Amino acid sequence: MGLPLLSVIVFTPVAGAAVLMFLRSDDAVRWTALAVTILDLAFCIAMLASFDTTTHEMQFTEKRPWVPALGITYALGIDGISALFVFLTALLGSICVLASWVAIDRKVKAFMVSLLSMQALMLGVFCALDLFLFYVFWEAMLIPMYLIIGVWGGEGRVYAAFKFFLYTLAGSLLFLIGVIVLYFNGGETFDILALTAQDLPFPVQSWLFFAFLIAFAVKVPMVPVHTWLPDAHVQAPTAGSIILAGVLLKMGAYGFLRFSLPMLPEASVYYSTLMLSLSALAIVYGGLLALAQDDLKKLVAYSSISHMGFVTLGIFALNLRGLEGGILQMFNHGVTTGALFLFVGLIYERTHTRSIADYGGLMKAAPVYTAFLALFTLSSMALPGTNSFVGELLVLSGGFAANLAVGAPAVFGALLGAAYLLGMYRKVALGPASVGVRFKIRDVNAREMVAILPLAVLVLWVGLYPKPFLNIIDVSVKHLLAQVHDKGSGQ
Repeated sequence: MGLPLLSVIVFTPVAGAAVLMFLRSDDAVRWTALAVTILDLAFCIAMLASFDTTTHEMQFTEKRPWVPALGITYALGIDGISALFVFLTALLGSICVLASWVAIDRKVKAFMVSLLSMQALMLGVFCALDLFLFYVFWEAMLIPMYLIIGVWGGEGRVYAAFKFFLYTLAGSLLFLIGVIVLYFNGGETFDILALTAQDLPFPVQSWLFFAFLIAFAVKVPMVPVHTWLPDAHVQAPTAGSIILAGVLLKMGAYGFLRFSLPMLPEASVYYSTLMLSLSALAIVYGGLLALAQDDLKKLVAYSSISHMGFVTLGIFALNLRGLEGGILQMFNHGVTTGALFLFVGLIYERTHTRSIADYGGLMKAAPVYTAFLALFTLSSMALPGTNSFVGELLVLSGGFAANLAVGAPAVFGALLGAAYLLGMYRKVALGPASVGVRFKIRDVNAREMVAILPLAVLVLWVGLYPKPFLNIIDVSVKHLLAQVHDKGSGQ
């Protein structure tokens, strides 16, 4: 295309945020933010259309000196592991703007600037090929997310924002220490590809594995460092919850894929049983917590812990089916759970309550809303024909092949998912009409439908024809597995 495409993708939201600063009308701010996110999405679609699925090499690469004295470069590139998440981030950015159109009615300019800044930083994480640059993007994400929760959240927003910031900052500091250790033990370079080619001693790998584990586990989040997530989700505005579930949680799993497995292969193999056990614990524990909730948003939040447990289970199965399933499930979770948080936000705007007991009979009052809610609910419980079924089937297949003892709890977790999701839908859509809210419900409007339809299309597309998505990740996953098994065979 003759463009530094990844830089354009990363910095288009930054340019958009700068333009917003000069606008005075809230309506102008909203329309401009939407136009910027749609333009960024168009660039991402062009990137996917030009993506070569036959190679594991980094594509659309850019590299320029940044701090030559320390070997720090501005280096961007994507492969099959990161390509889908660049697209997902841009797509959810547009949906977040649409979801905030009415819900955010104060400090609209500041909110949209924060949202666009957040999108740019998340895109930077998935594109960075320099470890120092990656850390800058990774750490800077805390600021706009803290503001989105702390300024535009619910009544307990300050506590939730502080807790989110404290947990993630603690993990980030450990990650920074690991980056410094990796720099001095990997030939004094921050080049991610060069560091991947290094053969570090097992004691160094082992130490780095746990430093990275804590940092990434907080982001996933894995049990027991998950307690910030429900507070953040419940207090965040709808757009904040969509970003948290759809993209931010993927950062931890992406860290395992980009750093732990290729750079620390011996430690990854050696500690894979521990990781599989923690994943199985998250699947079951998250499912039990979700089953006990009477707050609709908390139910979806706790379900994320369980669903991300399937992701880490697939990653540390360390076989082709598990790893491809884990990556695909990361994408699926962003689509499905992002949609569920959108639907929670839509019903909250109409009723100003999140209590499941306050709902009932929505199928008659809002048939279009409940029809799409049914689709995303079935997707979340991995019904055949939906996107999550493909990913979950691959994860379970890979998990059973890796360790029979963790496969069984994962199946139980899937059954728990069916229990709490079907129970929720029965009460909300099919139960007796609630006197308190039945006259306040209206069905989805055109703007809301524009936000819903792309996610619904992806649910069915991946569920019925997953080949294009698996083709994107296949070659890169095979190369990653070859790296892990070749270098990790010593353990």
